[in-house]
Amino acid sequence: TSRVPRPGFSKNLPLLNIFAGLKMALLPMAIITLFWKDQIGLSLAEILLLQAIFSLATLVMEFPSGYISDRIGYRFALNLACLLGITGWATYTLAGTFTGVLIAELQLGASYAFISGADSALLYETLRYDGREEHYAKYDGRMTAWAQAGEAIGAVGAGVLYGWLPLLPFVLQVGVWVAALAICRNLKDIPAPPRESISHLQEAADIARKAFSQPGIRYTILLAALLGLSSFYPVWLIQPYMQTLNVPLSWFGPIWAVANLCVSFGSIISHRVQFHLGVRGTPLLLLALVVAGYAGLAFSQVIWGFAFYFLLTIMRGIQGPFLRLALQKQSDRHERASILSLKSLVFRLGFVITGPLVGVLADRSGLSLCFLVLMIIQLLLIALTLRPFLKHSAIFLES
Repeated sequence: TSRVPRPGFSKNLPLLNIFAGLKMALLPMAIITLFWKDQIGLSLAEILLLQAIFSLATLVMEFPSGYISDRIGYRFALNLACLLGITGWATYTLAGTFTGVLIAELQLGASYAFISGADSALLYETLRYDGREEHYAKYDGRMTAWAQAGEAIGAVGAGVLYGWLPLLPFVLQVGVWVAALAICRNLKDIPAPPRESISHLQEAADIARKAFSQPGIRYTILLAALLGLSSFYPVWLIQPYMQTLNVPLSWFGPIWAVANLCVSFGSIISHRVQFHLGVRGTPLLLLALVVAGYAGLAFSQVIWGFAFYFLLTIMRGIQGPFLRLALQKQSDRHERASILSLKSLVFRLGFVITGPLVGVLADRSGLSLCFLVLMIIQLLLIALTLRPFLKHSAIFLES
């Protein structure tokens, strides 16, 4: 039986949900590719390069930010992330060139690096402190659902706002992050048990060594990165893809909202999918959704072809809580945010290396061939990773 939440810490759960909704209430996202193309004048290759640089900035900060979160506090990291979010979106309102957008993206990259791992680790530690860590997947799914619901709500009117004034979504986004800062200031850190003092550099190196030498953690991180990339490439390609299908601009916001509701739906049912399909059946479902989604985008030439993108967003929702739970169960208190940040680091590194190449392929060969090539490559890589993942991580998820 679960214990009654301890006063002072139980409020972390609803606050983390609200913060998740605010951090993902990204009003510009449903139209940002159009903004880059039509207002700034960027090509698809430049857009993917920009996102690769964003990922590089996040990558550089990922592990240090996770380590700082574990040492100074998750609340501190989230408050700092909010401040960086405010300055980043404020910079966007002044940007008019690739360089201006890049400066804004670098600030936002650092912001999301400090969020990465800190919110999930604080959620797990709050539940563990109350003796309810076995319910982590359910609460993580709820937090993800709030995040995607926030993005869906933010996207609904994005096309209309963009039509009125292209900068309006960016101006309103600054206010969203001010509200997020107000929420984070009310979070409480869970006290960490005392540990023998060693140098920070040595401890950080020990955590990184464990993450990449312990097979269960290593293959969980690799699988999470591959599945994350599978759902991330289309984020930047789906808007020009819809343009080629002559999807009306007024549809862009609602379609983005539905996509995020699909992520929300996937995250909510994630623990139920694992219960019914098991630890071994769930990754196979994720692989099937990747293949079906990309195949549909590659071969569909009708106006509703964008709907195949929803399969990839459902996959994204299911895999998040499933694989974060696997990492949480293989991590200790003093390394939890650091290891979750390393997961994000590998994902970001993968995008830094491959993102610009995908952009060049899309520009030169067209989106249909680009989606087909991505489907084949990801099918092979994910299939090769599944066996060692199940061999080394299944025991933790089944316990």
